[in-house]
Amino acid sequence: MLKYLFDLFLFTSLFIAGCALMMVIQTNQLLHLQYNHLAYLVFVFFSTLCSYNFHWYLSGDATSENARIRWTEHHKTLHLALTAIGTLVSIWYFFQFIEHWIWLAGAVLLTFLYSAPKLQFGPFAWLSKIAIGKTIFLAFVWMYVTTFLPIAIDDHHWNMATVLFCTSRFLLIYAICIIFDYRDRDYDKLSGIRSMITYFNVAGINKLFALTLVGFAISTIALYFYELSALTTVLLLIPGVITALLYPVAKKNFSDYLYYFVLDGLMMFSSLLTIFIPNK
Repeated sequence: MLKYLFDLFLFTSLFIAGCALMMVIQTNQLLHLQYNHLAYLVFVFFSTLCSYNFHWYLSGDATSENARIRWTEHHKTLHLALTAIGTLVSIWYFFQFIEHWIWLAGAVLLTFLYSAPKLQFGPFAWLSKIAIGKTIFLAFVWMYVTTFLPIAIDDHHWNMATVLFCTSRFLLIYAICIIFDYRDRDYDKLSGIRSMITYFNVAGINKLFALTLVGFAISTIALYFYELSALTTVLLLIPGVITALLYPVAKKNFSDYLYYFVLDGLMMFSSLLTIFIPNK
């Protein structure tokens, strides 16, 4: 029963939607943003629920050896229902921020385009053949929704600290996405999905991963010189350290629980560490 409930929590994307929620909370807290936090959190939670359930509804043929795919094949109706619920709630809260519709429309478009190639008809199938930067694209969408968009809605905190925080978060997410794409590279090649990870050999992927984490560390440490305390800066670095340590393990162990719970959870792990400390 516990395993069933955990799978339900994880594979319906309730967990990843919660991760998005915590990441927005951290952005609000550390950058002192002032806007309708609660409404935006609801929007992010349900839009994430919508986009991920839609994505997995279309992903039933990814691999026969993946526990999540097997779960998805038996819960298509649930994915579709959660997609519909997420869509309706997201549309309602979209209009709560209608004055920022351009920024919000960008988030909606980017999120849809990530899953659009899986529709496999008309212009959508064509997208998979031109989407070179799949990994970069996904990392950018996550940074945009959880970091850039709250700053844009607030519109009073454009400074070097916000630039560095966006950069730091993007690079951490990108490093995690590289691990996911390393696991999926054979399937992506067979499916015609193009990304840097499908082009690089293992040594090239390792170098890209290392450079990404170095960039993450530099941009995060630089935050100390602008706005954040030494303690907060150290706590922000911890997920990067864990990601580096897990990299050789994740290249061999393709467990869904390692990827969709541990690695996905690392995106918001520092949020759990910083939420109870003073902002300065």
